[in-house]
Parts: sequence; C-alpha cells; structure tokens
Amino acid sequence: MKKVMRYASILLLLTALGLGACKQAPKGAREIWALQFDSLQLNRTEHLFGDTARPACNLVLNLCYTSEAKEKQLRDSLNNYLIAFSLGDQFASLQPQEAIEAYAKSYTHNYRSDLEPMYLKEMEELADGQTMGAWYSYYKKVESHISRCEGVLLTYRNYYEEYTGGAHGMYATSFLNIDLRTLTPVTLDDLFIGEYSDELTRLLWEQLMKDNNVSTQEELRDLGFASTGELTPTENFYIDDKGITFYYNVYDIAPYVMGPVTICLKRDDVAHLIGDASLWGSDPK
Repeated sequence: MKKVMRYASILLLLTALGLGACKQAPKGAREIWALQFDSLQLNRTEHLFGDTARPACNLVLNLCYTSEAKEKQLRDSLNNYLIAFSLGDQFASLQPQEAIEAYAKSYTHNYRSDLEPMYLKEMEELADGQTMGAWYSYYKKVESHISRCEGVLLTYRNYYEEYTGGAHGMYATSFLNIDLRTLTPVTLDDLFIGEYSDELTRLLWEQLMKDNNVSTQEELRDLGFASTGELTPTENFYIDDKGITFYYNVYDIAPYVMGPVTICLKRDDVAHLIGDASLWGSDPK
C-alpha cells in the first residue's frame, strides 16, 4: 500500500520552490493582498484495459487555488505552493486546470501499468468457480480548501483518502501555513521562541489528559495514545481564534481504529512561548 507523504517532505519541497468551497476567502488578508480563491473539480473512473466489465479506479479531485491577487507573481507563487502541497511537486509549475488533468492522467496510467499485468496473470491461474479479488478496484480522493486567510497568515487544508487493496484504505489531513509577507511556510520555529519543544510537549500531554478525563500519561497510553509514535509537537497544525491545534493523523500517535487525534492549546496557555504575534492574527504592519 502506498504511504501518505509526510508533512516534513512537503515543507522542504515548498521551501525549495521559493517561491470550504473556495470561491470566497475568509475576511482579512483577502482585502490586503486582493486575494480571491476558486476551485476545480474532477471525478473520473477508468477501467482496466478500457473495458467496463473489468475493475476500475475512481479519482475525485477538488483543487482550491488562487484565482486573483494583487500581483500576478503573488498569484502564481501561491498556486505553486498550493498545487505542490495538494497534488505533488511535479505539477507545481502547471496552471490549475492543467495540473488536475496531468495528475489524473498520471494516476490512471500508473493504475493500469501496475495492475493490468497482475490481472492477466491471475486470470490465467484462476480455478473454476473462483472470482477475481476486489482489491483491483482502486479509489483516491484529494480535496483542498482555504481554512483561514487573516492578517498575514494563509492556512490551506488538504484531505487525502486512498484505497489500494488490503483491509482498509488510508486517509490523512494536512495543513500548510503561509506567511503572506514573505511567501514562505510557517513552522513552529516561526511561532515560538526559545527552547519551546519540551514545554509544548508537556502542555500537549496535559491537554490530552483533560480531553480524555484521565490524570496520568500512563492512563493515556493504556487507552492507546502514543502507541504508534511519541507525542511531540507536530508541524501539522493550524491557528484559529481558539489557539493552535495540533493535528495527528492515523498512526502518528495512535492506532488506525482510534482515528486522527487533535489537541488544541489555547493562546493564553502558550502566550509565554509566542514570538511573532502577527502570525496569530494581529494586524499586519
């Protein structure tokens, strides 16, 4: 089964680039940078050997992109980020419509190239009365939206879901935060000052205990938390009026059956660690 691309890899890519429905951005930065957003949809089903009697792959895309900006360079740079984050770096330099078409073409080509030889081989080896495995039917969904666009911060959310055989599919939600002043990804190092990691880890454990009505880390571990990975501050986060929410996808810190885990730390709780306050929603200077 194909693995979900980790956020850290995407962050390195976006740095190298340098650089809801989405038709209406949230208030704030939209006015400052004259940003407008739109979305493109694609829903395509392709069968093995082009035969509707054979298994198929179904691809569903919703790509949110920047349709207007104060400057063309700003629009294009933002779209490089958004397309790369949603579809992959090989599509980043394309226009949005070209990008989703190229992505769909690549996906269906790989599906047929990978599965058609195996399908034919299994057909030859199939005993009388046996049927072909259901795992030949693939499904993939990629859906992106603007989560927040206020002050100097743009937050982009991307949802990924895929089934390529096996007991269950895979899904993940990732967040990209962009400082509109510099057109660079915002990391925890940009938000917090000093040696913040240990303190944030402590706060995350405390909040997770509160959320689950337990009083010790051991009780959380008994519930299944931190069984697939240690609880540490993740770069997969978003900021809203409540504070900062750390988003852990399935398997990050808990088994698949527990689903994703979100931990929200209120702004007051992390106030002593905050560096650049403008990234938290203050008016840009």
